[in-house]
Amino acid sequence: MPEPDRIIRLKTVLHRTGLSRSTVYRKIAEGTFPSQIPISIHGAGWRESAINRWIADPVGFREDTARQAS
Repeated sequence: MPEPDRIIRLKTVLHRTGLSRSTVYRKIAEGTFPSQIPISIHGAGWRESAINRWIADPVGFREDTARQAS
C-alpha cells in the first residue's frame, strides 16, 4: 500500500528547493512551480510529491502537465 502524499509547508519547501519565498510565488504565477493547496482557512501547503517532481526536473516542470499526471 503506497504512503499517502504528505503536505509540506513553505519553510520546508524553501529548504528543500533552495529558492527564496518571492521566487517560489513568482514561479507559481508563471506555472513553473507546483501550486499550493489550501489546508485551512489561513493556511496552505504543497504536495510533497509535486515538490519532488519539481526537484527532479525544475527546468521541464509545467503546472498544467503535472496536474494531468496526478
